[in-house]
Amino acid sequence: MGLSCQGAFSITRIETQRALDKIKVTNKLIHKIDGEEGLEYLRDESNQKPCVILLDLNMPSINGFEFLKIVKADDVLKKIPVVVFTTSDADEGIVESYDLGVAGYIVKLVSYQRFVEAIKTIDMYWTLSRLPDGEQQLPSSSVIHQSAT
Repeated sequence: MGLSCQGAFSITRIETQRALDKIKVTNKLIHKIDGEEGLEYLRDESNQKPCVILLDLNMPSINGFEFLKIVKADDVLKKIPVVVFTTSDADEGIVESYDLGVAGYIVKLVSYQRFVEAIKTIDMYWTLSRLPDGEQQLPSSSVIHQSAT
């Protein structure tokens, strides 16, 4: 089992990697500490694009909303699904995230086991998801995790 792509961005790097290991996802986890690092990585043509971005809205420098605006305005990057992981369950943040094109919005769970289940669900969804005809399927190998921790 595994996400069908280059990799992913994540919650905290350690928690996310443990969860991916536990459910036997072999995709590479690419962790970036803030939006600027994430954008630099994504824009570097020598880097393979991730299959999914796990995004924390509360990042230093460029926050998650600004990061989303930039990514979703880019013709190449906008095709990468973004799932928000955040501590906020405020309706405004949820609505703004979906308005900016996120594929999902998950409030960070208190329990590690529930977090693992959330990661498992994301893996299953993106394993089964298909792009429209004519779109290139994302290559398999990494997940990008982006968070301040």
